Amino acid sequence: MIGVAMPRLRIVIFALASIFVTPQYVFAQQSLSLTGTVYSEASKRPVQQASVHLTDPGGNLLEQIVTTDCGEFDFRQLRRADYILSVTASGYQPYELHVDLSFTSARGISIYLNPKPGDPAAPSPAGSVSAHEMSMPEKARDLLSSGEKKLYFDKNPQAGLADFQQAVSIAPGFYEAYYQIGMAYLTLGTRDEAEKSFRKSVEVSNDKYGEPVIGLASFLIDSGDLAQSEKMTRHGLELSPNSWFGNYQLGRILFSENKVAEAQKSAEQARSLDPNAAIVYRLLSNIHLSQKDYPALIQDLDAYIKLDPDSPAGVRAKEIRKQVAEKISRN
Repeated sequence: MIGVAMPRLRIVIFALASIFVTPQYVFAQQSLSLTGTVYSEASKRPVQQASVHLTDPGGNLLEQIVTTDCGEFDFRQLRRADYILSVTASGYQPYELHVDLSFTSARGISIYLNPKPGDPAAPSPAGSVSAHEMSMPEKARDLLSSGEKKLYFDKNPQAGLADFQQAVSIAPGFYEAYYQIGMAYLTLGTRDEAEKSFRKSVEVSNDKYGEPVIGLASFLIDSGDLAQSEKMTRHGLELSPNSWFGNYQLGRILFSENKVAEAQKSAEQARSLDPNAAIVYRLLSNIHLSQKDYPALIQDLDAYIKLDPDSPAGVRAKEIRKQVAEKISRN
C-alpha cells in the first residue's frame, strides 16, 4: 500500500535533488516550443519578472509565466497553431507579437520594451543594475550583458566566459564579472577554476557581494560540511537577499538537517523569486514527500516536468509521477 511504497520513491527523488545543478533550464525537445528574452530598450538589460501571456488568436489565455532573472521565458509542449504573445512589466508599455508555430518552434525571440512616457514609475536606463556595476566602464558592462545572454540563454558557456574575461581585463574591479566567470566555469564542469573565480569576486568586492559567497557555500554542501555551508549561505543571503539560488541552497541544507518546515519556507521563497527554476521543484518534491503531502508532490512533479521534460531527471520524474498518481488513486 502507499505507506510501504512511498519511502522507495523518496530515495529516488532525493538522489535527483542532491545533485548540484547550475542554472540551466532549456533542454532539447521534439515538441514545439516558444522561447525568448525580454529586454529594456533603454538599457538593453533583461527585464526581470515581466508577465508573459500566451493566448490563442481569439484572445483566450492559454498560459502565463514571468521572466527569470535573465529576462527569459519558455513555453513548451505547444501544438502547431497561431499564438499571440503579450508582455507587460511595471513602467513599460505593453508589447504584443503574433507567432506562427504551424511548422516549427520559435526560439531565441528578443523582445524590447519601451518605457511608458512620463510614467514616474518607469525604470531608469540602468534597470536593475547596481550602482557599482554602473560605475564600471560602458564597454565592460556591455561585455557582461552579452556574456550573460550567451551563458544563460544561448547555452554557450565558452563564449560567455570569453566576454566575462574581457570585461575584467577592462575593469579589474568588476566583481560581478568575476562571479559570472565562476558560473561559466561551473557550467563547463571546471570546479577548481569556478572556486577560484568565486573567491576572486569575494576578494575584489571586499565581501560585500553575496552571490559568490553562495557559490562557494554550494561546494561545501556537496562535501558534506553542512554547518559551514549554512553559515556561508546565510551570510550570502544577508548581502543578496533576493538570490533565488541562495534560498534554494539554504533549503537543501535545512532539509538535509531534517529541519523540514524551515526548508519548505526557503524553497518557497526561492520559487517566488524564480518560478522557472526547475531544481527548486525537485527540492519541494522531497519536502512534500517527507510530509506525505501527495497532492502537493504531484504539483511539484508537474511543474518540474514542464520545465525539464526530456533530460534524464525529467524522464525519471515522469515515471515517479505516474507511480505516485497510481498510489493515490488506489487509496
